[in-house]
Amino acid sequence: MTITPRPEPVVTHPQRLVFPADDITKQDIANYYQAVMPRFLPGIASRPTSVYRFPEGTTKPGFFQKHPMRGLQHVEHITLHEESGAMADYICPSDAGAVIELVQYNAIEFHPWASRATSLEEPDYLVFDLDPGDGVSWPEATDAARWIRGRLVEASLQSFVRTTGGKGLHVVVPLHTSCRWDDARQFTNAFAHGLADEQPASFTAKASKAERKGRIFIDYLRNTRGATSVASWSLRARPGAPVAMPMRWQDLGRCASGDAFDIRSARRRLSRLRSEPWEGFATMRQSLEKPLRIYAPSKA
Repeated sequence: MTITPRPEPVVTHPQRLVFPADDITKQDIANYYQAVMPRFLPGIASRPTSVYRFPEGTTKPGFFQKHPMRGLQHVEHITLHEESGAMADYICPSDAGAVIELVQYNAIEFHPWASRATSLEEPDYLVFDLDPGDGVSWPEATDAARWIRGRLVEASLQSFVRTTGGKGLHVVVPLHTSCRWDDARQFTNAFAHGLADEQPASFTAKASKAERKGRIFIDYLRNTRGATSVASWSLRARPGAPVAMPMRWQDLGRCASGDAFDIRSARRRLSRLRSEPWEGFATMRQSLEKPLRIYAPSKA
């Protein structure tokens, strides 16, 4: 039997301006993802992934999409149980062709699950999203991330950090061992509320906007089944086309803001990198067994 290979995805209307104020075209976005693909793809490959699409460019409202669009030829999907009990198909890209095809469908941002299609009920990392409220400076945000890193070490957990392309930071904890969503939710809930109780002037674990003024919201709610967080090296649909950038902890002090890297400077950084900023992340095996003993479940 002769198998006819699928044609490579084509980016139509390549000169269409997606970020008009920054003179960034659809082709520029495709070129960016091609350039960073070896770093970007491992973070989303074979994971259910929501994409943030902007069919009319970033000057018009976009929307998140998690279900496959009609006409996709390169993007795989997975059928899974939703919380309602219904079955549904979810976008699940596996290779570079899928990424470029999603760009062709006007995707800018990529937000994967913390679990793979082959083990949907077992998250292999945790994310603490540090969202600074009004009045919190960038140095305060970076100090907070380092402090949280230290508290995680006390719980026998190593962590990594990335800018979000916004004003905050993600502290990410690799697991890569058997962990259930209930364990992830229980630990991150207790950990976040414990920090907020310990430093109430600096942190809150409550999502209310009123609670965030002058404090950092420790968003632990991304550690539930079906929740997503932005992938490392993903563009953000914000002025300047910033990038969610994985950082070495020792380099965080030289980063000026959460949106310090953009579609152009990220590629320059890529050309200078001699090693993976998150070296060891993909193979680090950590368990929540001891952390769950240290942090009793929060009643909040």
